[in-house]
Amino acid sequence: MSDPGPPVRRAREGAVTVLGIDHPPVNAISGAVVAGLLEGLTAAEADPSCRALLLTGEGPRFFSAGADVTEFGGGAEALAGAVEVTRRLEASRLPVVAAVNGIAYGGGCELALACDVRVCSEEARFGQPEIRLGIIPGWGGTQRLPRLVGRGPALEMLLTGEPVGAARALELGLVTRVAAPEALATEALAVASMLAERPPLAVAAIKRAVRGGLDATLDEGLRLEAAEFARLLATADAAEGISAFLEKRPPLWSGR
Repeated sequence: MSDPGPPVRRAREGAVTVLGIDHPPVNAISGAVVAGLLEGLTAAEADPSCRALLLTGEGPRFFSAGADVTEFGGGAEALAGAVEVTRRLEASRLPVVAAVNGIAYGGGCELALACDVRVCSEEARFGQPEIRLGIIPGWGGTQRLPRLVGRGPALEMLLTGEPVGAARALELGLVTRVAAPEALATEALAVASMLAERPPLAVAAIKRAVRGGLDATLDEGLRLEAAEFARLLATADAAEGISAFLEKRPPLWSGR
């Protein structure tokens, strides 16, 4: 029997690290997949030449069909590391793009929700079907989905367990772009590559400001934004960005 290879494949495309979930037949999220995602994210963050992360599922049909239910026998703690994955994606200094190539159900949908930008195939489907098992999402679905698409649409998805297709996902703001299946990889990589060209300190600051502001009052969020702005203004990258603008040349970001 041939070696199936690692459950999370890693590749590099310029300044973009690509992580692909490869756990046939449905790319279920197992403990090994969680470990692979954490390992890949840690390596990408530790590499100063990496400026963006692209997360996808290997194969044409599944981004991830959700948690590997065969591991549920270990109780709620069996796959608790997946919560850490979603938190790490949100808190990463890197902009994270999800290329949703097919079905993203349950934990697969929650993984996509934790990314900064979601691009999907026309054949993608998103759902939180946990209610049909007598449980609820456990990796952030009840919290991130309503923050992203609003209370009403989120509750409909969560309470019915019914999935939505790519067109409805775009309408709800669950994704920002939809591509033909054969064009998804190129489209998602183009988005990730564009984000990789942005100043890394400003990217990280925007992520912190948005994340912190969503859980605060407007006044608190404005203070957070002002603090991040003041810190960035004192950086070498800000000086470079302003100089490049005035000199009408492309900026060279140093991350300092």
